[in-house]
Amino acid sequence: MAAWTILVALALDLAIGDPRGGLHPVAWIGALLEAGRRRAPGRLGWPLVAYGGALVALAAALTLGALWAVAALAAPWRASWPLAGLLLDGWLLKCALSLRGLLAAFDRVDRRLGAGDLAGARAELATHLVSRPTGELDAGHVASAAVESLAENVTDSLVAPLCFYAVAGLPGAWAYRVVNTADAMIGYRRGALEYLGKVAARADDVASWVPARLSAAALVVGAGLAGADAGGAWRARRRDGARTASPNAGQTMAAMAGALGVRLVKRGEYALGEGPLPDRDALARARRVALAAAALATAAVVTVTIALALARALALGAAPER
Repeated sequence: MAAWTILVALALDLAIGDPRGGLHPVAWIGALLEAGRRRAPGRLGWPLVAYGGALVALAAALTLGALWAVAALAAPWRASWPLAGLLLDGWLLKCALSLRGLLAAFDRVDRRLGAGDLAGARAELATHLVSRPTGELDAGHVASAAVESLAENVTDSLVAPLCFYAVAGLPGAWAYRVVNTADAMIGYRRGALEYLGKVAARADDVASWVPARLSAAALVVGAGLAGADAGGAWRARRRDGARTASPNAGQTMAAMAGALGVRLVKRGEYALGEGPLPDRDALARARRVALAAAALATAAVVTVTIALALARALALGAAPER
């Protein structure tokens, strides 16, 4: 049933996409975190670190409490309406991931660049994909940032939620989504956020460690399936995967850079891969590689989910009756 839930969630995501605006549960989590950020103590140091940790814990507790309430309300009719229960679980998992939304954001930047609208491409990039200043980026650096975000979010928007679902069900997927959202909002190494977001940033580093490496492996294999350079992806990941401040983001970004034969650059912070900055042809190839990697990683997670279910069933069957 868990494997079917994953497939239903992905089908719903690709067919429907994300709920609009304030209807999305992640928007509610973000609103809670933003309200907590505004009320944070002004004094830097460990009290602010503790406050940030408590804020993330509160967001997780409220999210998991809401998930439990939905499950309790649905319990009476699940046995009679198993298909409805599957659709509900699929929708709840779908809201914890977003492949269609990621691709749509990437495509908006690509279309603006194709139309020669650099200002529009910068605006789309800043609105939907990155937090860095984009006002001074040229077309090559805009394309680079878009490819970086696409590669990194193969982990954040798809593979990690699925991994946590496979291991811990919907609570696992949503606990990850809370941590990852908190890291995206407050997990920065500047000013007060260096303290406020420290717990969120470290928790996200730990939570994403395995999924990021699974995603990087999927990008390497996916590069070969998509007609890109799988060998280059492997070499770039090994050489450049640790060059970012994040222990995880560089794994997928370097793999993508090597697959495309381009250089991905965030000024003053890192340069991954070798070659020119991405152009529109590279953007099209990046999209194909990301889709191939997403399919491979999903297949791997579904396989593991089925294996875990079989192992549990065998363990229960072998357990002596009391």
